[in-house]
Amino acid sequence: MRSLLLAVCLVLALHFGEAAVSCNTVIADLYPCLSYVTQGGPVPSLCCNGLTTLNSQAQTTADRQGVCRCIKSAIGGLTLSPSTINNALALPSKCGINLPYKFSPDTNCESIK
Repeated sequence: MRSLLLAVCLVLALHFGEAAVSCNTVIADLYPCLSYVTQGGPVPSLCCNGLTTLNSQAQTTADRQGVCRCIKSAIGGLTLSPSTINNALALPSKCGINLPYKFSPDTNCESIK
């Protein structure tokens, strides 16, 4: 279960900053997204609330890069299923959040602006 939550965090790392938000906070705020990422179906409102909160807290390049590094470190060498990645990728649009970045588990955190 934890690995799937971390997968969500990886996908969303492009928007959330470690300087503004700790890694523990990111994981706690995204925990309500776990059921959607693992099983699909409706996205819980608490998940969207967490995404919105994190998005508003990480405004700088350094913030977003910091969380990206944190999440990539946390998930290490896990193998993520395509359905898990697809569900995680769909979260921003399902929550009505416009994120101007393309997401990939292979993201170079230093390229995030």
